[in-house]
Amino acid sequence: MTQTISTPELAQQLSNADFAVIDVRPMAAYNGWPLKGEARGGHIPGAIAFPLTLAEDVDVANLKTLLQSKGLTREKTLAVYGYSGDDSAAMGERLSDIGYRNVRTYQAGLEVWAADESLPMSRLARYEKLVHPDWLHRLINGEHVESYQRNGFEIFHVNFGVPEEYAAEHIPGAMYLDTNALESSTSWNRRSAEELETALLAHGITHEKTIVLYGRHSRPDPRDAHPGQSAGHIAAARAAAILMYAGVKDVRLLDGGLDAWMSDGHTLERELRKPTPAAAFGVRIPSRPDFIIDIEEAKALLADPNGVLVSMRSWPEFSSEASGYHYIRATGKIPGAVWGDPGSDAYHMEGYRNVDNTMRCYPEIEAKWRNAGITPEKQVAFFCGTGWRASETFFYAHIMGWGQVAVYDGGWLEWRSDENNPIARDAP
Repeated sequence: MTQTISTPELAQQLSNADFAVIDVRPMAAYNGWPLKGEARGGHIPGAIAFPLTLAEDVDVANLKTLLQSKGLTREKTLAVYGYSGDDSAAMGERLSDIGYRNVRTYQAGLEVWAADESLPMSRLARYEKLVHPDWLHRLINGEHVESYQRNGFEIFHVNFGVPEEYAAEHIPGAMYLDTNALESSTSWNRRSAEELETALLAHGITHEKTIVLYGRHSRPDPRDAHPGQSAGHIAAARAAAILMYAGVKDVRLLDGGLDAWMSDGHTLERELRKPTPAAAFGVRIPSRPDFIIDIEEAKALLADPNGVLVSMRSWPEFSSEASGYHYIRATGKIPGAVWGDPGSDAYHMEGYRNVDNTMRCYPEIEAKWRNAGITPEKQVAFFCGTGWRASETFFYAHIMGWGQVAVYDGGWLEWRSDENNPIARDAP
């Protein structure tokens, strides 16, 4: 049996290094969405996100590994909370079953904590940009939803050259967006301002509309001819970065993509929907040129003590063991770039996602970056091979409230193409 902890006791222990707090609610609630109508959205400061569904879905060995990776050791006293006492008790029992002896459950739940304005809370700075399935479902049904200003919206199923995936099944009302419309097929950089305007207008996208993007993660295999076609989550993030660069004011990603939608039990459709072309975008493209930088700006960052160029290439790429792509032969790395620990290969982002492909707990991302010298007061640009993985981490940094973040669009593909650019091949 686990013991309980009161609100005053919990508040008193928040600064105790031997004490850890676990939030077992859905990631959307942890990030800031008031899923139960609580007075304040977010989480108890310092709490570690560990949704109850995650604990229930993994086996004992993996559960122990996950807990250890989050610093939740058996030596610490753990306080568990959710929306209800039943949720915290269920997680408390799971922890006790695998050998945790100092577990306390906060039976009052987050709603009681949130209702007391004297108690602190934290949340993802721009949590509303990372939407959850129920929010999108209600938006589609014409219901009132938080943070939407009734300015018109469009939903896009995004991938790289696989319209048949969209045709097979998609979220009701969604249209198809091929990343080829936004990127050059030779450099894989964003298209020219003129080309982007043409593409956005053809898709009915204007700067004042709310644009919701999602993809589907279909187990990309780097040995396939076109593994990027299965990396729909990264494709959606790539589209998000380019739309933000162009000037769309309200770009949102569905956290967890199509799989999250289906896991929540929402229906799909097969109706092929065509966008109504827009007459004008509304602002000059790009209206946020600072969101994407080119090679000279990247070089300037490398020389700036207040700047950092972050490599979102996998360890085999960063350590010069592999190029990461079929179409890039050269191995090596950009001297002076800091490794961002993204994932196992060019098509995975395990370092920034939970096992269900939702965004990883953002304080964990911040801690990872801080340990590498990547901090919010610096000017930060992310790059990878051609901009996809960099776009995902750019989007995360943006919604974390970081003010000086960008994608170095050319990435390794552009850098290695000029023999005058320095290249390092030593193993870090």
